Amino acid sequence: MNCIPINFNQLKFFFFSVLILISFFPHSSKAQYFFGRNKVNYNQFDWRVMQTEHFDIYFYPEMQELAALGADYAEEAYKILQAKFDHAINVKIPLIFYSSHFHFQETNVIPNLIPEGVGGFFEFIKGRVVIPANGSLYAFRHVIHHELVHVFSRSKIKRILKDNRKLDWTGLPLWFTEGLAEYWSIGWDSQTEMFIRDAIINNYFFPLQNLYQIRGSFLMYKEGQAFFRFISERYGENKIIQLFENYWKINRFSKVVEATLGVDFKQLDEEWVYSLKKKYYPILAANDLPGKVTKEITKNGINTKPAFFRLNSKPYVAFYANRSGYSNVYQKALEGENPKDFEAQVLVEGERTSEFESFHLLGSKLDVSNDGKLAFIAKSGEADAIYIYDLEAKEILDKLQFDNLIYLSSPAFSPEGDRIVFSAIDFSGKNDLYTTTLSDKSLNRLTNDFYDDKDPSWDPSNGSIVFSSDRTDYGMQGAYNIFKMDLSTYLIEHITYGNYQDSSPVWSPDSKYLAFTSNRDDAFNIWLIKPGIRYKRMPTQIAGIDNPDFSSSIELTETERYFTTLKNGPVATNIVEPVQLKKVTHFVTGAFDPEWTDEGNLIFTAFEKHSFQLRQLDNLKELFDRESEAELDLIVHKGNFWLKDHRNKKIAKGNLKYKKRFTLDVAQSFVVQDPTFGNYGGAQLSMSDILGNHQYHFLVYNDARQRSEFIKSFNVAVTKIDLSRRLNLSYGVYHLAGNFFNPEDQFFYERRYGGFFKVSYPISVFNRIETSLNVRESEKERFGLGQIRKALLVSNFISYVKDNTLWGRTGPVDGSRFNLTIGSTIDVQRSNVNFYTAIADYRKYFRLGQRVTLASRTLGSFNVGKEALKFFMGGSWDMRGYQRWSIWGENLVLFSQELRFPLLDALAIRFPFGGIGFNTIRGALFLDNGNAWNGSFDRLLGSYGIGARMNFIGFLVFRLDYGKKFYTEFNGFFPQKIVREPGTFTQFFFGFDF
Repeated sequence: MNCIPINFNQLKFFFFSVLILISFFPHSSKAQYFFGRNKVNYNQFDWRVMQTEHFDIYFYPEMQELAALGADYAEEAYKILQAKFDHAINVKIPLIFYSSHFHFQETNVIPNLIPEGVGGFFEFIKGRVVIPANGSLYAFRHVIHHELVHVFSRSKIKRILKDNRKLDWTGLPLWFTEGLAEYWSIGWDSQTEMFIRDAIINNYFFPLQNLYQIRGSFLMYKEGQAFFRFISERYGENKIIQLFENYWKINRFSKVVEATLGVDFKQLDEEWVYSLKKKYYPILAANDLPGKVTKEITKNGINTKPAFFRLNSKPYVAFYANRSGYSNVYQKALEGENPKDFEAQVLVEGERTSEFESFHLLGSKLDVSNDGKLAFIAKSGEADAIYIYDLEAKEILDKLQFDNLIYLSSPAFSPEGDRIVFSAIDFSGKNDLYTTTLSDKSLNRLTNDFYDDKDPSWDPSNGSIVFSSDRTDYGMQGAYNIFKMDLSTYLIEHITYGNYQDSSPVWSPDSKYLAFTSNRDDAFNIWLIKPGIRYKRMPTQIAGIDNPDFSSSIELTETERYFTTLKNGPVATNIVEPVQLKKVTHFVTGAFDPEWTDEGNLIFTAFEKHSFQLRQLDNLKELFDRESEAELDLIVHKGNFWLKDHRNKKIAKGNLKYKKRFTLDVAQSFVVQDPTFGNYGGAQLSMSDILGNHQYHFLVYNDARQRSEFIKSFNVAVTKIDLSRRLNLSYGVYHLAGNFFNPEDQFFYERRYGGFFKVSYPISVFNRIETSLNVRESEKERFGLGQIRKALLVSNFISYVKDNTLWGRTGPVDGSRFNLTIGSTIDVQRSNVNFYTAIADYRKYFRLGQRVTLASRTLGSFNVGKEALKFFMGGSWDMRGYQRWSIWGENLVLFSQELRFPLLDALAIRFPFGGIGFNTIRGALFLDNGNAWNGSFDRLLGSYGIGARMNFIGFLVFRLDYGKKFYTEFNGFFPQKIVREPGTFTQFFFGFDF
């Protein structure tokens, strides 16, 4: 073991080598050292380009019709925003479309892994807008409009700064940019109403001065949207653009608001919050919070999509939930004798393996057949699968995947249990209904159009299905209605009609009531339809018949039997029981996913206190009987006029083959001052094509101290990365030379030049195999010896990497990580160098509670042979208490244990001129043991103590450790004694937990 203090910049050769190696891992997320999940490119899209007046639209042929509709929406949004911003953009805007979210997750425009909740993004470097479809044309248009607000905001600001010759600009607050994008793309909707109502009534609404505390959250989007509504109503919408026009004048945004609106920022904030309280508090007089009037089923985490069943005559509910960071499928008993009987049990663990990569927590229902089989959806590889699970045997019975169907949702068993109906997005981006027969796994497509058909379920009395769809002339206003399909004729008929969001229809077991969720009163509540019995009407009462035959009466259709009145009066004779529509919940916030029990009660998902929980509503018949009846809207149109109008528009032209064109991403210079080796400087450049599939990285620097050394000390590296396939390739050439230091060779000069090739194959999101080849000529001269060691080095490495960790604010809190690497480095020409490498690094995170984790790490690294490279450690990331990278050796072991727990949830520091706040300060108790050595092993270094971690601005973690050092002396493999070193240490650094 050697403990030698070194200077950070003395390792510059190591850092520049790492810069090259980093390019090998472009898809690693939080890839501290050599871990990280993978972005898997399952598809090789045949990219095309469609041109409009203001856009270059990138798409693949399977989604050409959807891309043409997107082009229409983009040009429509451009005209609206050009008028609102009073600004035109003089270059074409690149729009990259994907037909589904899973395809969107494969994009290389940004290297980050994209979670399921991201609906699109605007990338600032090249001004690219990347948007997936999700089956809804209304949502597709909304996201396009939202992202184009970002495009115009950025362009407007750049124009204002340029006109006023201002270079330094702090940027607009995130709540401002996202809130405006929501407000100018969607205005106001029931979802926003629900979130703002809940925040105000439950007292967790954040004023503008405190919005930094929820930066990046969905609530921040909605609060920003609400603020712009307030500004527009109170001061006029023109003030929004004036905020842009005035922003260059003052660096502090609050002062810009004051100058624009003529009111003190704090006062404005108070007026806004007070106006919301005045609006929403009176609602409680006639409405309730779900938790106050219904039976509690769950209370921890997020719980959604209930499915009722009985097992051994005992009632249960199955559901999705995220209670610890991972999403799982759970079951919970609804009856029991003691509290343990009501504890939720995990049926299927999600988000840890490729089989159950992710669940659609808010997007897909579950269902249970009459014989106890559970059907649920999970992403498996490149597409979703339907899993059939035996609830009694607790095992997976079957897995159903279908060619060309990418995103599946809401499977429902037929009454006989032999078929499943579900909705699915295909490669073209259409979300349609399908049935599959379980015996032979045959697939039957029920609809085939760009309407968004979702939430199908069966009528237990006749085998027809009901579903929610936007296939009305209100569809492009975001409306969904309930429809019925007769599977013998495939005839689709209306059950509800109007500018509402009616969803999740489900029949009661006796087919007497149809429950669904609707926003007919601005909030999402549960409504029931009680169908009427067939009746007859006279032909004089039939709309659209000019000369009716009065000699006979006409039998009503299945659809018409739901309606008892037209606008001009009664229509029916001999009505036995009229259809009735009634609202059975009166919630301030929202109720979703109604599910009947066999006793006629309803289980549903309730939104309250910024969480989704399962609740139960009993006595439905009594509630229905005492509620007043609502009027069902008249079906005026039965045509699908809005979609036909879109198909008639042809504003896009061309279907050009995509051609790679490289443009600059990053260009930056750097200067380094080293107290030992002097100064040097250089530049880094990165280029990529518009899709990000092909990248070039350049590094140039020189550390010559006199003119004669300029050529000799010139350093350059060029790396090409190809991410267009599942198999990621990286290759390049380099020349690196300079003066360096390590504990064994002391000061030396080394020159390396050669090339490398690396392949990374992601088996799944969680694991991958990597292999690399590096060939270089090495010339090494130790100072003072006058001897030059030359070698033609060939290095081969192969690695297996697994990472399914769940991350908190300061590092992993659950899951495990593993890296096994073996390889060799050989001088194939002169045999001056010849050594073998083995590295095994395993990290496991044990969840002891919701907020407490025990982290364990075991690392062994070995280089054996001639001129073997040294491993090093020391510092906050491994051996705490020891100087950073001060422990060197050919062999290295490390054992770390750390108990991570909450220390402070929030810390606010106020100053006379403002304040600063910090969230999620974590504590740690740690014990580290390890050493690096050459030859025989004689001691194990150690340290223990306590630490604190704080995440700052999202990507930087400050670490402070306090403790004591010790070491254990060994005789062979047997410990002899433990020696505690005098004094204590305090160590500050930055970086995520291991």
